[in-house]
Amino acid sequence: MSDAAVDSSTLCLFDVDGTLTAARQRVTPDMAEFLDKLRTRVRVGVVGGSDLIKIKEQLGDDVIHKVDYVFAENGLVAYKNGQLLSVQSIQAHMGEELLQDFINFCLNYMATIKLPKKRGTFIEFRNGMLNVSPVGRSCTQEERLEFYELDQREKIREKFVSVLQEEFRGKGLSFSIGGQISFDVFPDGWDKRYCLGIVEKDHFSTMHFFGDKTKPGGNDYEIYCDPRTVGHEVSCPEETRQLCEQLFFS
Repeated sequence: MSDAAVDSSTLCLFDVDGTLTAARQRVTPDMAEFLDKLRTRVRVGVVGGSDLIKIKEQLGDDVIHKVDYVFAENGLVAYKNGQLLSVQSIQAHMGEELLQDFINFCLNYMATIKLPKKRGTFIEFRNGMLNVSPVGRSCTQEERLEFYELDQREKIREKFVSVLQEEFRGKGLSFSIGGQISFDVFPDGWDKRYCLGIVEKDHFSTMHFFGDKTKPGGNDYEIYCDPRTVGHEVSCPEETRQLCEQLFFS
């Protein structure tokens, strides 16, 4: 299909985990092929809470060249047409004192949680956010699922976040629970809507967003509800694909 057939006024933005891939897994060849096909119809972007390294692990090393936009860390690290557009810094924004108070509080709190397993990397420092994981990000796939099932029953992350919201009230911090083992902490307004401020400059007439964590507290909630987007809730990559087939190919 010639480039002239592409609807350049429409952008489709996709969450990664649970939307384009199974949680923290590689994209399937079928899905990768479908995204290529979709680009013959509309502009395509991905917006993940993870850093670029993790997005590349899931969507391929060449992801910044395979889609029109890649927004890592909710868009705080932004690529357009394979080129780096902008990077934000959480430590410059928060300041060292608040940052250390927050990290110390989290480490103290996690020291009191008893879990079936604990591994390493409980707080991961990213450009635009902190990622907090009570089980530790270096857990295996089995340990990840074990924690997720426990968390579903005992709301470990939910309780942790509500304690932090109370403790750091008025400090300009937002929290979102995504994926299976962690939650993100970032300055107010630095959720996935951040990327919309960047793409607004390109004057799309329609922006679709596809995500699976669209309930309040989920990391797709704000962008899904934003008046600038047409929000689509999906439960798995297969559903994402079916929906796009209906919208753009039927």
